[in-house]
Amino acid sequence: MHNGRAVCPPGMSGPALQLLSLQHHSRDVPGMAMEYLIEVDDLSKSFAQLHAVRNVSFKVARGEVLGFLGPNGAGKSTTMKMITGFLEPSAGHVRVCGHDVASAPLAAKRRIGYLPEGAPLYGEMTTRGFLEFVADVRGLHGDARAARIAQVIAKVHLEGVLEQRVETLSKGFKRRVGVAQAILHDPDVLIMDEPTDGLDPNQKHEVRSLIAEMAKDKAIVISTHILEEVDAVCNRVIIIAAGALVFAGTPAELAARSRYHNAVRLAVRDCGFEDVRAALSARAGVGAVEALDADGDFIRVLVTPSDGARIIDVVSDAARTGRWDVAEMTVESGHLDEVFRTITTAGAAGVGSAAP
Repeated sequence: MHNGRAVCPPGMSGPALQLLSLQHHSRDVPGMAMEYLIEVDDLSKSFAQLHAVRNVSFKVARGEVLGFLGPNGAGKSTTMKMITGFLEPSAGHVRVCGHDVASAPLAAKRRIGYLPEGAPLYGEMTTRGFLEFVADVRGLHGDARAARIAQVIAKVHLEGVLEQRVETLSKGFKRRVGVAQAILHDPDVLIMDEPTDGLDPNQKHEVRSLIAEMAKDKAIVISTHILEEVDAVCNRVIIIAAGALVFAGTPAELAARSRYHNAVRLAVRDCGFEDVRAALSARAGVGAVEALDADGDFIRVLVTPSDGARIIDVVSDAARTGRWDVAEMTVESGHLDEVFRTITTAGAAGVGSAAP
């Protein structure tokens, strides 16, 4: 700090400095009872003739974790940059905690923690020095500043690399430092672009647990290519393809679109596949019966429903009637990767290509 003002490291300017250097302030807005902390209305962005985002609308309430999915080039990062004020929309509006990002950018950005793609950091700084810098420009002071830095270091497990220069850190630790700077001022809204990118399985679990813990009193948007992350931390999902919204709902509703939703896997001993298929195919609600593999005396079979309805009772009854020796029987919830491919392929074909 110099004369009460944050000193910018060399090379830092523009919207990155504008977002980072906002003062921390109280969350209470007099007279405002907010249900939604993020409101996106008919948001669009064009780059010359390329339409990166097309009329996207959604809302995120306090306590929600929204999974923001889409293939590469779908417009996810562009949308996030518009929510955080790094890009100006071609059309539409964004409100954060009731503040319009275009007309009241400082008030909106004070409430945002942002982890951009790649988490750009200052390589010449140590981890400790970088977090202290962020705390200064976020307006944290005195004992509260020291306590918050220590708390975030512990949450993200950075104790072992505090005196290392950021440029010497592994990709995983750089990502952790990026998460730390995003949550340092305890914002109401978190926008996180691929928060577990580059992390090992244990680190991914830690970050997901941290997101779930913080979600109790925040609105969080995470962009991810890892579909298991949707089940792990998200309670709502939106998918965009070619810049357009093609799905909005819960993870369960997304899984229910899979042809494998409510499918039954079973392993049967000492029974021929054709006999099993004939018995099951004759049952109402059964769509297809597929042989998966054979292992010794066992055959493994996948039974898919004709209309997505539960068929476990139908399959169980067929097994009892046929007196099959069933070693295993499980119900599938649905394959998210299959649904994702189906939705995004159809969406892209219907809209056209989006800008990367």
